[in-house]
Amino acid sequence: MALKKKLGLGLASAALGLSLVAGGTYAYFSDTEVTANTFAAGTLDLSVDPTTIIDVQNIKPGDWMNRSFELQNNGTLDIAEVVLSTSYTVTDANGDNGAEDFGDHIRVNFFWNEDKALLGPLSPDQVVFQTTLSDLQTMTPDAVANELFIPWLEERGGLNTGDSDKLYVQFEFVDNGEDQNIFQGDSLELEWSFEATQEEGESR
Repeated sequence: MALKKKLGLGLASAALGLSLVAGGTYAYFSDTEVTANTFAAGTLDLSVDPTTIIDVQNIKPGDWMNRSFELQNNGTLDIAEVVLSTSYTVTDANGDNGAEDFGDHIRVNFFWNEDKALLGPLSPDQVVFQTTLSDLQTMTPDAVANELFIPWLEERGGLNTGDSDKLYVQFEFVDNGEDQNIFQGDSLELEWSFEATQEEGESR
């Protein structure tokens, strides 16, 4: 009798185990939805036209050269500012410049940014700011500000997607009224680099 009882209990336990396994695989209703999500980064694409702003030969003290160029935003993101960096190298033709820097004698006269002028120029050739090439090397102005070098007159600078700013500038070989013969035959290679930066992030 005890053996039958043990067998019965064993069979009952096995049956219970099978029922638990079966219960664990019992089918139930379900529904699944899949979302398709995308993060696509925009682009900053600044171009300068023309890429050579000035190329002039045989200048002498007192000469000036007016030039213009465009900064264009061809990207998909608005540009907050365009920082201008200046560097140059001088070739001393006669080796007699000594401590004199040809860049001290080339003055840059910046005119109003007509596309951003808040007050508008009083005359077409009005100079907003002037400095020498040597001093400009230590500056990093925003080239697309409303009024270059005069931030307190600005509303909003920057360059929106698809927009362009036309800038006017004058280079002047300053005649200082003194002997400048040491610069005869010299040349100066100027590089202007324009770096565009994005606007601040925002809720999207």
